[in-house]
Amino acid sequence: MLTETLGPVLIANRGEIARRIIRTVKRLGLRAIAVHSEADGDLPFVREADEAVLIGPANPAQSYLDAGKVLEAARATGAKAIHPGYGFLAENSAFARAVIDAGLVWIGPAPEAIDKMGDKINARNLMESAGVPVAAGTREPVTDLSLALKAAEAIGYPVMVKTAGGGGGIGMSVAHDDEGLAKAFEQAARAAARFAGDALDGPAVLLERYIERARHVEVQILGLPDGRVVALGERDCSVQRRHQKVVEESPSPGITPELRERILAAAARAGEAVGYLGAGTVECLVDADKQDFVFLEMNTRLQVEHPVTELVTGLDLVELQLRVAAGESPEVRPATTGHAIEFRVYAEDPKRFFPGPGTITAWEEPEGEGVRVDSGYTAGNTVTPFYDPLMAKLCVHGETRADALERGRKAVDAFVVEGPKNNLPFCAELLENEEFVSGDYDTGLVARMRA
Repeated sequence: MLTETLGPVLIANRGEIARRIIRTVKRLGLRAIAVHSEADGDLPFVREADEAVLIGPANPAQSYLDAGKVLEAARATGAKAIHPGYGFLAENSAFARAVIDAGLVWIGPAPEAIDKMGDKINARNLMESAGVPVAAGTREPVTDLSLALKAAEAIGYPVMVKTAGGGGGIGMSVAHDDEGLAKAFEQAARAAARFAGDALDGPAVLLERYIERARHVEVQILGLPDGRVVALGERDCSVQRRHQKVVEESPSPGITPELRERILAAAARAGEAVGYLGAGTVECLVDADKQDFVFLEMNTRLQVEHPVTELVTGLDLVELQLRVAAGESPEVRPATTGHAIEFRVYAEDPKRFFPGPGTITAWEEPEGEGVRVDSGYTAGNTVTPFYDPLMAKLCVHGETRADALERGRKAVDAFVVEGPKNNLPFCAELLENEEFVSGDYDTGLVARMRA
């Protein structure tokens, strides 16, 4: 049925996620079609695809973000389905509609679900009505500083200030007083304008009560064609720099079994509230002291950190995406075994985390039991400044968290990357950090390490 409904599958992405999707597509007996920019022609995902189409220059706006070129590549190659991966066009509802209108299978949730969850204010209001806990915050877009000051007074400092649209922590900051709010609002407003364009009524900004000592915990959900939404366990994503994730693990070492049960149930309700179909992620902030949580946002796509869930569940989330897109409702039993940790290997300065592109002169991936590497590069490739500097994801799995930590130390030490700057020294440093090793850490950990 899969070959009749889906094949060939065009992967509208690049790097490690394109390569990872290609692996499952080919394992299922489907043809994998890659699209690539001029800058990416020699990357592994291009070679490993059954067919590859050049769609434009390095500038993503003229290649990976050009929906017309992606659809033209699908028509030219006879693709029946499009998998967007993450980033680029993955959460673009207009692109999803265009794929469907072209008579192709969209491997993702319905465009309506993307729209509902794409605006953080609409999403939090919808979640609140569905009985999912939300933080005290603004129920309408905040479009000028005077409104922001009034909202902050009602909510109480400190407040988190962020754009209503977009993701990845861009434009997000914490304000502890009126002066800090003025700076944070200006930063978020600029980011909102870049994300959504200049609106007549001003850029849309959201204010929420800031949780001190918060943990960032997210739940992998899978919406099935028969109407069920299954929660497949949680991931702890609290190791972040500039509000962007660096290391993720599952299960979270910072929540009790009772809280885990509540978070998983809330995530399933969140998916049901939007009629969610396919793989998605419900993100929450956990108050580590009170052992309570609030809804943060929902990502209507596959996450970068999905391998840790695959390692503890034994599931292939890309395969499940494909089967759901083909109309199947596979019987999925949410059970986890052991502990998994993912380290994002970036081409960046390990101290200040600034991008450090360059040509890779040496590349040796670690191997062994409980070690998985999802990589987008190899020796001789160049990490260019045009895209996110993520080179690979180093994942380890063990019977216990202590086992996973030890495997992580050995794997990080054995991973050889020469040429561009990389953050493997930071990963090694983290694995010796007392807070991280204890499991008692929060989203401020990296900032404290660099203070």
